[in-house]
Amino acid sequence: MADRARDAPERLDEKLVSFASILEEKTREQAITTSRMPFIFPHLALMPDAHLGMGATVGSVIPTLGAIMPAAVGVDIGCGMEAVLTQLTAADLPGDLAPMRVAIEAAVPLSPGRYNRRLTASAKARVQRLEQRAAQDGATAFDPARYAKNWRKQLGSLGGGNHFIEVTLDEQHRVWLFLHSGSRGVGNKIAQHHIKVAREYCQRHRIDLPNRDLAYLVEGTEEFTRYIDELRWAQAFARENRAEMMDRVAEAVGDVLGERVQRVQEVSCHHNYTERERHFGKQVWLSRKGAIDASVGTWGLIPGSMGDASYVVRGKGDPMSLTSAPHGAGRMHSRTAAKRNFTLEDLRERMTGIEFRASAAFIDEIPDAYKAIDVVMADAADLVETVHTLRQVVNVKGE
Repeated sequence: MADRARDAPERLDEKLVSFASILEEKTREQAITTSRMPFIFPHLALMPDAHLGMGATVGSVIPTLGAIMPAAVGVDIGCGMEAVLTQLTAADLPGDLAPMRVAIEAAVPLSPGRYNRRLTASAKARVQRLEQRAAQDGATAFDPARYAKNWRKQLGSLGGGNHFIEVTLDEQHRVWLFLHSGSRGVGNKIAQHHIKVAREYCQRHRIDLPNRDLAYLVEGTEEFTRYIDELRWAQAFARENRAEMMDRVAEAVGDVLGERVQRVQEVSCHHNYTERERHFGKQVWLSRKGAIDASVGTWGLIPGSMGDASYVVRGKGDPMSLTSAPHGAGRMHSRTAAKRNFTLEDLRERMTGIEFRASAAFIDEIPDAYKAIDVVMADAADLVETVHTLRQVVNVKGE
């Protein structure tokens, strides 16, 4: 493990800085390798929740000049968070929250491979917007069905792993609806395709790579342009997907309580995406692989594990972090290790006081498999201001 001084990021290599007080050696080595790619500018920034990933480290902010590494962006393009502050308070919630959990589970398709049988009116409108975006004029227009024939039915579905829906309470006992998901199967297929294209591009041009997952596409080429356009479409899909789910969650909660849910405040953010931004005097392609935009005043969401607090934050615009902040707790144990080391009884104990579906399928998501969120937030003190602390009372996950 590596410890850093709390008053400044630690420089681990010529073009690598770290805000993580807890950093495994393999994660450090992986990040150093990525930071030495010739187009990194000015440096790669590791977030407090950094951990080993495919190609590039999860919890890293990667600025590039004239090139992008699709695997470094990740396969869950546009993955992120959505939160809504409601007019409700803890006093409005029933003593038994199981019916609310069941209602949410019925409203949103859960788990990988489970999608909508029919589209709601709001989903149809969102699908239409996405169809229009994909069919834009120019050489890069495309049909998303090339990647997933049922992509329309995927809109408004959660997925598995660490994706979740929660009903939470803030420090004033106000009810927030909170969820985490991305671009689902269609986004994954788009990412996998372009990762393959990047590898073929590097092979064709005899580019020597330290790791094939660092294969890249060069700006100005047809391959690069197509990737950027389809990446942006997938990011749009992810945002529409979360918005559709939030509509359904709000309706389900309102039906259980017999009261329409009012939206007092809404916060939405990606934490797995690429944008064009200006840093240290140059326009770069900034890939946040497990990180959120923390520009001055920008609202963001940083979730803990399924049994820990989550945070509503505002960015401080720290330049060394490339105006970024962590996206969550970050794993300490792999899914395999978590299933080996913990039991369903351990999970039940850690989820005391939270309404959830007790299933052995969720053992790999036990809070003990993640870094302590309070350590992550302490490391991020120079990056964001904590505005609200959320504690879940209902947790919904897909197996």
